[in-house]
Amino acid sequence: MSYPEATYAGGEGEISARYRPAGTAPDLRTRTGGSTHYLATTETTHGEFGLYRIDMAPRAGGPATHFHRTISESFFVLDGTVRIYDGDRWADTTAGDFLYVPQGGLHAFRNDSDEPASMLLLFTPGAPREEYFEKVSQMADRPEEERAEFFVKHDTYWTD
Repeated sequence: MSYPEATYAGGEGEISARYRPAGTAPDLRTRTGGSTHYLATTETTHGEFGLYRIDMAPRAGGPATHFHRTISESFFVLDGTVRIYDGDRWADTTAGDFLYVPQGGLHAFRNDSDEPASMLLLFTPGAPREEYFEKVSQMADRPEEERAEFFVKHDTYWTD
C-alpha cells in the first residue's frame, strides 16, 4: 500500500490548522442529558473523516444494532463504561478500549451504567453526520416512510 495522491501542491506549506480548546461548548446537547462535540466534520476535513466526542449521561442508552454501507466507524473510550456491541457480543468497555467497525459491520453502543461516559467516534470517509445526530431524536414521532427515508439518507440500516 502506498500514500494517496497529493492534495496539496504548494511548496512552502500554509497556515490552515484548526485548534479547538478543551473548554469549547458542545455543538449538540441531547435530550438524555449528554452532549456531542464536533471535533472535526466532513466539511473541515474536506471529506477525509469526521471525529466527534460523545459525552453520555448515566443510563442514557444508545442506538440499537445497525450498520453502514459507506462509512466505517471507530470508537475509543475516554472515560466511564461504554457498552459496545461488536456484531457478536456486548462488552463493557472502559478508558483506552477501542473498536473498529468496517462498512457493513454490525454494531451498537450505549451507556447502561450509573455514571457518565465519554468516547471518541471517528468515521471515514467523512460524511455529513451532524444532521443525523441533530435530528435523529425527532424521528420517533414521524411516519414510518419519513423515518426510513431519513435513515437511508444517513447510511444507517437497523437490524432490530
